[in-house]
Amino acid sequence: MEQKRIKIKDLLASAEAGSTVNVKGWVRTKRGNKQINFVALNDGSTIQNLQVVVDVPNFNEDLLKKITTGAAISVDGEIIESQGSGQSVEIAAKNIEVLGVADPEKYPLQPKKHSLEFLREKAHLRFRTNTFSAVFRIRHAMAFAVHEFFNKKGFYYMHTPLITGSDAEGAGEMFRVSTLDPKNPPLNEDGTINYKEDFFGKETNLTVSGQLEGELGAMALGEIYTFGPTFRAENSNTTRHLAEFWMIEPEMAFYDIVDNMDLAEEFLKYMIKYALDNCMEDLQFLSKRLQEEEKGLKAEDRQMELIEKLKFVLENDFVRLTYTEAIDILRNSKPNKKKKFQYLIEGWGADLQSEHERYLVEKKFQKPVILIDYPKDIKAFYMKQNDDGKTVAAMDILFPGIGEIVGGSQREEDLEKLTTRMKEMNVPAEEMDWYLDTRRFGSATHAGFGLGFERMMLFVTGMGNIRDVIPFPRTPKNAEF
Repeated sequence: MEQKRIKIKDLLASAEAGSTVNVKGWVRTKRGNKQINFVALNDGSTIQNLQVVVDVPNFNEDLLKKITTGAAISVDGEIIESQGSGQSVEIAAKNIEVLGVADPEKYPLQPKKHSLEFLREKAHLRFRTNTFSAVFRIRHAMAFAVHEFFNKKGFYYMHTPLITGSDAEGAGEMFRVSTLDPKNPPLNEDGTINYKEDFFGKETNLTVSGQLEGELGAMALGEIYTFGPTFRAENSNTTRHLAEFWMIEPEMAFYDIVDNMDLAEEFLKYMIKYALDNCMEDLQFLSKRLQEEEKGLKAEDRQMELIEKLKFVLENDFVRLTYTEAIDILRNSKPNKKKKFQYLIEGWGADLQSEHERYLVEKKFQKPVILIDYPKDIKAFYMKQNDDGKTVAAMDILFPGIGEIVGGSQREEDLEKLTTRMKEMNVPAEEMDWYLDTRRFGSATHAGFGLGFERMMLFVTGMGNIRDVIPFPRTPKNAEF
């Protein structure tokens, strides 16, 4: 009878010496001599490799030649206590089948250190490295934690459209969706493209946010969240920007700005605790990797150790302060007075940059920070206007090493204030009539926020580039695989 396959993770957790098993996986390394070979096998279920001990005289020479780095093999054998350090058990091979060869002359991931840049060019294979298998196991765990958190709280998961006729952020940097012939599009009399002839009968784009549609759901179901891809046609080739990324956007009826902050802090801590409880082996591996990488740096330039950093967020209450208080702190700070900031803070109304956000978190408070009450002129049209006439009930959550990780607000529920603001910001009211209906019929206090999933992944994994926490990054001039 054929032995049923066991995953390496399960084998290492519960294996008893003496039992026979079947394992399948990909060869990471093979070493040894004419008498004995040691094959490190990995099947993706864990960062740990399983050592397969091969008694060379018992196997066909041609078969052993095919067992090279990257090859897929199936091994039947007996679990034995390990003689070496690093693992408690290994497997003495009785039978080996090569399922798929990997020509060592051509297979690009040979057992040596590869740069992350090189691995980005091989993004279709990089999952097979320790670093990326760890990152993407954690990504799965974090996505699962998102759903678990909101489900436990009684929120409803809502799928908002990817193709939209509105620009939620007023950013204007959107990807157009069209079936018109690019060489010969139908034209209006004034020479502009006639989108009435297009598939949807009007100009449409890929969405930058599910928030506006999410609000419609919240104003009927109470509490909803979206979790899906969003798109920004922003020509930014930085370590923090992607053209396609995933957003988590809860919207809650009857929540004010304080409720919103409370929920966001609880949510972030839940995800971090989930990672610490369920991904420790992968986190330890990534932490060691980061420490190796930073060996040459001065102590003050090194990041906080990864697991310590996660616990630091978990164990501290987030500091809450107003934008106005933050501006005073920044204006009087040493880096501002000594002109060390790239963007100097001269007065109220400045849009805070990443360097300012990180100063507040890492130097001033040494805790995550929630900033509220931003000037209305630097925020979106839908945010609740405060009584001072100058600020809105917006909130940004700032994390060490990242800067802004969450952005949200109480939403403006007053129809008149909202329409006036839309006029001031040139947001076309007639196109947004459906959105304004939530203010016409049964309007109520409500709030919500957005968390960029990849930014959260950067924080949890300690990776330095956002391209390394999404399987297939979409960036300017790059849509490979």
